[in-house]
Amino acid sequence: MYQLFKNTGKLTRFQLRQDRVRIPVWIISLSILTFATALAFVDLYQNDAERQAVAETMRNPAMTAMVGQGYGLDDYTVGAMMAHQMLLFTAITVAIMSILLVTRHTRTDEEDGRVEMIRALPSGRLSNLTSTIVFVSITNVVLALIIGFGNYALGIESMDLEGSLLYGAALGVTGIFFTAITAVFAQLSESSRGTIGLSFAVLGLTYLIRAIGDVGNETISWFSPLGWVLGTEVYVNNYWWPIVLTLGFSLILFVVAFILHAIRDMGSGFLPSRTGRRDASIFLQSPLGLAVRLQRTAIISWAVGMFAIGVSYGSVLGDLESFMAEIEIMEQMVSPVEGFSLTEQFITMLMAIMSMISTIPVIMIILKIKSEENKNRTEHLYSHPITRNRVLGNYFILSLAVSIVMQFLAIFGLWSAGSTVMDDGISFRTLFNAGMIYLPAIWIMIGAAVLLVGSAPKLSGLIWLYLIYSFIIVYLGDLLQLPEWLSKLSPFGHIPQIPVEEMDILVVIIVTIVAITLTVGGFIGYNRRDIKG
Repeated sequence: MYQLFKNTGKLTRFQLRQDRVRIPVWIISLSILTFATALAFVDLYQNDAERQAVAETMRNPAMTAMVGQGYGLDDYTVGAMMAHQMLLFTAITVAIMSILLVTRHTRTDEEDGRVEMIRALPSGRLSNLTSTIVFVSITNVVLALIIGFGNYALGIESMDLEGSLLYGAALGVTGIFFTAITAVFAQLSESSRGTIGLSFAVLGLTYLIRAIGDVGNETISWFSPLGWVLGTEVYVNNYWWPIVLTLGFSLILFVVAFILHAIRDMGSGFLPSRTGRRDASIFLQSPLGLAVRLQRTAIISWAVGMFAIGVSYGSVLGDLESFMAEIEIMEQMVSPVEGFSLTEQFITMLMAIMSMISTIPVIMIILKIKSEENKNRTEHLYSHPITRNRVLGNYFILSLAVSIVMQFLAIFGLWSAGSTVMDDGISFRTLFNAGMIYLPAIWIMIGAAVLLVGSAPKLSGLIWLYLIYSFIIVYLGDLLQLPEWLSKLSPFGHIPQIPVEEMDILVVIIVTIVAITLTVGGFIGYNRRDIKG
């Protein structure tokens, strides 16, 4: 048995050294965001009346679907506010961190031949997987302790030691659970792309199940790990048993991952790719066809997901209208705009959020060319009479097309569900204009990704930090009353909020020109730099 885990400790230290920059960035970023938000809540809502006014706005089903059920809304302290508005969002970010780290040290290393080199040394068959699980779990535990004790150290009255430690523990076990999920998928899939895709699909599914359950039947929420995390009722009732439940399921998944890893061959998976055709089709023989084929499954999955997200948000619009009609305090919290309902004003925020979610698969398409280059696959392409502009251009064209498709599907899903549940539904044209106006902002993100891939490929991961920044500013900017100039650093902060605001053609043109400029700079850089291989 010992031989199966031989030198696991050395491999764990090696992985820690590999990510000696990446891990501190994740931990520091999440910690600063958490602490800054807690302090901002104290400054913004300085008495019970102001906090209760916010609590009333959080009772509507749309907000429940987005951030989860509000525990402690009758006594909306800063602690209850933190748990309600930030716990789910931060937990999802921690899950993403864990998914990426586990995939990097399992399937990616296996694809690149690093695991084979490790196996050639005196190490056990299960050592690499074990070291990855230990390494990522330690990262989550450290994050949990820092945030837990850090929240308590802020000295906020309603954020006591037990609640603060439970807040950190909820984040830590979420990361550990998705560490286990990704470890299992790393055995089932035979590629890093498949591992990430399946893991993110489960993350998205757990979010949707929780949203449906929180709005409708609370029992459904308990089929989602994210529902378990919110069931801790941090800073209100402080239930620890959901933490134990999540850890228990994580241990079961770890055992499954070990069993699957022990019986499979290196480089293979239990969900192997289908046998392809003997001869490639005419479409596949072109660079564009190859780009589409490589990412076909991911594009289809994201398309279904974007439509589902639109439907999930649209399904609560009917209740939202009734809620706003019954709660007088909404008039104080949301300044009415003449000629527009409060629901239409809420739609503008939904469109911005869905647009940023639509940006994720679009960026993944552009970064795919870097991934192919790192694996020396572009070398084969350039052995044929194909220019660099054509190769990069095909990925760029595909990303533009996908951006339009994703945005349309989200809008169509929102309209389909909204028109069913609302007595006086919002017209499809209004929603179409409100959503499609964000395309130039998405194109700036595409241009920035092209620029990084073309000129500084090692820094291409920064595009994800920029997207996260944009999400935080849009999602929390108004709530935390952040300076307007911070939102202007994101392309999404320049887009007119239709239908509440009038169309500003000049702004849209300027944003589009910036996107074109970034893209051209990326193409120039890609033609000048050395191609790895």
